[in-house]
Amino acid sequence: MDSSGHVMGTRRGHVMLYALSTCIWCKKTRALLDRLGVDYHFTYLDLVEGREQEEAMAELERWNPQGSFPTIVIDGTRAVLGFDEARIRQALGL
Repeated sequence: MDSSGHVMGTRRGHVMLYALSTCIWCKKTRALLDRLGVDYHFTYLDLVEGREQEEAMAELERWNPQGSFPTIVIDGTRAVLGFDEARIRQALGL
């Protein structure tokens, strides 16, 4: 399993998903983004190490001080915390 990556799709702004590889809600969020055909980037914070993990965690905590998963950041201007299909669709303009 890749620790981070990019999934090609329809661009809805810059979509960044912070997740854990073992989190069922994170898997549901990725499945939803895939089903919607959204272009997005992702990082599994439990699979990255060292400086990359520190930087990703700092960015996650900027949007979600509780550090919970999943967290989606859109265009660096807004975030959706947790799996909430209606809020995710709304944030993506779908």
